[in-house]
Amino acid sequence: MSVIMYSTPTCTYCRLAKDYFRQHNIPFTEYNVASDKRRADEMTRKSGQMGVPVLDINGRVLVGFNKDQIERAIHR
Repeated sequence: MSVIMYSTPTCTYCRLAKDYFRQHNIPFTEYNVASDKRRADEMTRKSGQMGVPVLDINGRVLVGFNKDQIERAIHR
């Protein structure tokens, strides 16, 4: 399973997503788009969005923190 999260340090929903992944022992890679322009550009290309969190779960791109969508993406 591949989980990539694009986030910023002050994002409340990013913290919720990280907590969710940790509670369910789901490994993830986090990129701070506030300090990494290359990753910010990558996030925008993937999602068409500038807001965070953006989650890439096995190639499925989700914007925001929605547990139901995350669970569907993980178990598909």
